[in-house]
Amino acid sequence: MADVQWSVLVADDEPAARRGVRQLLAAFPEFTVVGECRDGREVLASLDALNPDVLFLDIQMPEIDGFEVIRRRTPERMPAVVFLTAYDQFAVRAFEADAHDYLVKPVSEARFAATIKRLMKRLGDGAAREQGIFVSTPRGSRVLPLREIDWIEAADNYARLWMGGRSFLLRESLGQLERRVAAHGFARAHRQALVRVAGVRALHAGEAGDLVAVLASGAKVPISRRRRAAFSAAVRARTC
Repeated sequence: MADVQWSVLVADDEPAARRGVRQLLAAFPEFTVVGECRDGREVLASLDALNPDVLFLDIQMPEIDGFEVIRRRTPERMPAVVFLTAYDQFAVRAFEADAHDYLVKPVSEARFAATIKRLMKRLGDGAAREQGIFVSTPRGSRVLPLREIDWIEAADNYARLWMGGRSFLLRESLGQLERRVAAHGFARAHRQALVRVAGVRALHAGEAGDLVAVLASGAKVPISRRRRAAFSAAVRARTC
């Protein structure tokens, strides 16, 4: 699995602690540190910008602590979280927050290696499982398989995911969501919409010469002039 690369974000208000995680991770080339944060506000911004696979998260940080980061971001939108702390009294709360692991500083090499071993299994299993998106519904959280989502449209600061005749709101911008789903067969139809290319059944020219994607669900999504060539090429490549 040495050719696999998982991205890591390290969040701790102590520079020595951040260096310590980097040094321990150096023995595991499968993991690459893509950013460091000193407080909770930086963590929230970096999660959006970097979309890491793993977050080493200090609990006690200025202004916004580790638990508040998860509350604001929501557990469903968090990467695998390994808590870092100098105290052990937060362990129960950490696992209630769905943490992958809980490390008490200073961390020994053996303890860190055990965490990494479990992380590699979790991330490897996750890559093998069907990809999906967590959404909240009145009945609780639900996973929408990407292969069943027909199209996605912007809804202010949210995204509306259409699956059949139903829609689900996700508190994530369309731009952020595009980075997550582009590798899974979704293409921009226009500035406010993404379409799963495999679900396109036909491309029709409208009366005004505009292009419309007709989906298997029956939905019709207009294609902007700017996106027409790229979108048509994506559909042709899928059907060849």
